[in-house]
Amino acid sequence: MTTIRRPSRLNLNRRQLLACSGAALLGAGCPALRAVASPGPFNDYRALVCVFLFGGNDAWNTLVPRSAAEHAVYTDSRQNLALEREVLLPITPLDGDGVDYGLHPEMSGLQGLFEQGRLAFVNDVGPLVQPISLEEYFSGGAPLPPQLFSHNDQQDQWHTLKGREQLATGWAGRMADLIRTQVAGQRLATNISLFGNSLFQAAEDTVAYVMGAGGPLEFIGFDDSGFGLEQRRAFERVVDAEYGSIYERAFAAVQRRAISTVDVVTDALARAPAVSTPFPFSQLGQQMETVARVIAAREELEVHRQVFFVAIGGFDTHDDQNELQPGLLGDVSEAITAFYAATEELGVAEQVTTFTQSDFGRTLTSNGTGTDHAWSSVQMVLGGAVLGQRFYGNYPLLALGGPGDVGGGRFIPSLSSDQYAATLARWFGIEDAALSQVAPNIDNFALRDLGFLGS
Repeated sequence: MTTIRRPSRLNLNRRQLLACSGAALLGAGCPALRAVASPGPFNDYRALVCVFLFGGNDAWNTLVPRSAAEHAVYTDSRQNLALEREVLLPITPLDGDGVDYGLHPEMSGLQGLFEQGRLAFVNDVGPLVQPISLEEYFSGGAPLPPQLFSHNDQQDQWHTLKGREQLATGWAGRMADLIRTQVAGQRLATNISLFGNSLFQAAEDTVAYVMGAGGPLEFIGFDDSGFGLEQRRAFERVVDAEYGSIYERAFAAVQRRAISTVDVVTDALARAPAVSTPFPFSQLGQQMETVARVIAAREELEVHRQVFFVAIGGFDTHDDQNELQPGLLGDVSEAITAFYAATEELGVAEQVTTFTQSDFGRTLTSNGTGTDHAWSSVQMVLGGAVLGQRFYGNYPLLALGGPGDVGGGRFIPSLSSDQYAATLARWFGIEDAALSQVAPNIDNFALRDLGFLGS
């Protein structure tokens, strides 16, 4: 066990509102960026892939203690939701804490990747402003992220790392702003979403590119000949016209970039090496396959840094958790396992890191057939650069009323989402001096890098 000791919705500005109207390349740079002086352009390729599990995944039935004593405590807490020891898929952490662990029985793909050293678990992690004790939580002696246990607010916390501040940018968006001069030659935006517009990728000076789960969303009715070609030319005349209003000019610019980007990406995907790895036939599987295809086109698109956002919903298991969670976790396991195989096929496994985020963890207690909203959770990090087959952070004793339980098995995180994001950002290429611009609360924690990524 690697022991680590603790020392509402999007408000869009004009640029972001217009960006939501269509896909775009990199936005115009602003010379007043808050960053420290950046080094020269990147000469390598690295990508982060965020897999967001909307609704709040129940981590305590994802990674489960198998040792007799700890499993008995878990069973007593979880009641009718507890998984039997015999069905858990055993794993063997290199840094064991004396407890045996297993994965949900539907996660055989991720079990294999963990045993191969390609997957790590980050335990007991969640949004924090600063380290906080149980006493401080009940006494109000330390600041807390507002609106704990609320879906929208805690999704925003993971997306922005805002703590108690008001932020309209996400931490992936701020990374893109910080490195924009280092990737100025890219033919595609740093941030790419396959799940609609995301606060995670909202920025001040750069614009994310939004595509469909299966690829670029082309304009309907634009063909290379006949009436379709005339329609395209007519549309281009409209957006190329002179407009007096700044809003009209900006909207027209977004449409021009959208048309251009669709052409660029579609052409690059057609020229890129084919990806033969089979993916599951699911929404997440399709998104992950498309990410692999875009990565395959990295040289055609002349990109050096990319952050992808994919997502799946359904994890708000207040009811029927034993019936719903197996399919959800099975889909996640199959899609991520296939994606890792595709990065190996493309020869970029060391250069692509996949990680999960979710609203929050869930209560240890059963509410009858499901669980309710909680706080601390377990996240997964996967890739060739991951120092895997390890746990980062302490897996809590799953006892009601135990250390850090604020009620119902809602644990206070001992690791913060800022530390989690800062570790990923540093590997991505963000200088240490600029980490606080990505993760605004990182300076409140003694450990800025959790250590799950190599150089």
